[in-house]
Amino acid sequence: MDEQGNILLFLTPKEEVAYIYEDSSLGETMDRMEMFRYTSIPVLKRSGEYLGTLTEGDLLWNIKNHYQFDYENAKKSQISELPRYSDNMAVTISTDMDDVIAKAMEQNFVPVEDDRGMFIGIVTRRNILQYFKHRMERSMRDFHIA
Repeated sequence: MDEQGNILLFLTPKEEVAYIYEDSSLGETMDRMEMFRYTSIPVLKRSGEYLGTLTEGDLLWNIKNHYQFDYENAKKSQISELPRYSDNMAVTISTDMDDVIAKAMEQNFVPVEDDRGMFIGIVTRRNILQYFKHRMERSMRDFHIA
């Protein structure tokens, strides 16, 4: 497989990704998202399966509609109880990079699962853009040399 087609070249492994579990509290989730300055975060089952993506908007509207901005109450609520407006759709490690790039145009990151459906990391829009930036710079250098 060439370097453009290998999703693993773009993968940020699970160990380097901030994520939450479905039984994390609303308060824990807010603290984690604030610590990493994330606007969205992957949600996993304890078994490691990817469930979806939680956004700042999901949190905000839930707090507004259910907790009247009571942070102490929010600390007791599990993320699995929050409706999510939309999820970042996951791909498998064998997904074609054209499909990954198409998804990255619509979402900040693309969750990646292995063949067993276990979350193994993400491909960020940033990693894809950096790759193409480096390729373009290399092409420009080669063009000027010739």
